[in-house]
Parts: sequence; C-alpha cells; structure tokens
Amino acid sequence: MSDDDRVFKALADPTRRFLLDLLFARDGRTLTELESELEMTRFGVMKHLRVLEEANLVVTRRSGREKLHFLNRVPIREIHDRWIDKYTEPHVTALVELKDHLEGKS
Repeated sequence: MSDDDRVFKALADPTRRFLLDLLFARDGRTLTELESELEMTRFGVMKHLRVLEEANLVVTRRSGREKLHFLNRVPIREIHDRWIDKYTEPHVTALVELKDHLEGKS
C-alpha cells in the first residue's frame, strides 16, 4: 500500500477525522484524553490511532509514563498539493482575473 493510500484510508473514517480535529485543536493529548471525547472503548480508540500512525498522520512521544499524540500535518499537505491544488488552480486564477476585470484593474 502506498503512502497516499494509507492517508486516504485513514481519512475515510469519520472517527479518525474527529481524532485529527481534536489534535489540531490541541496537540499532545494522551489516549485517555482522546478516549474521553468518544463514545467507544479504549481499545477502539487505540485501533483508530494505530491506523493514523501507520499513515504518519499522528506521531507519538513518550513523556514519563504518558504517551502523547501529535498531529503531523505534512501528509495532509502532500495530499492537498498532489490531488486538490492542481484541480482548483485554474478556477482560482479565473476568479482572480474576473475580480480584477470587474474592479477595472485589467
């Protein structure tokens, strides 16, 4: 499975997207903190985090006895640059040109 495939698989699940949103809001959360935001078992949250780690969307660091989870934004940016940005660029350029034309700048 390619890196892109792992990221798309990880992002396909709403629970995993919610976990990423939690880490975006505040990085460095423990499993207990993340689990408290979801109505599922600790084991279920661990499984979702494992998928996110395999996709390199979440990285962990030990701090004493705690394992802290952090959002890694790089894979999402790479997906954006590869799959989204190139499709939106012509439209954005056209809108900017239209705006300039309507405002009399061109």
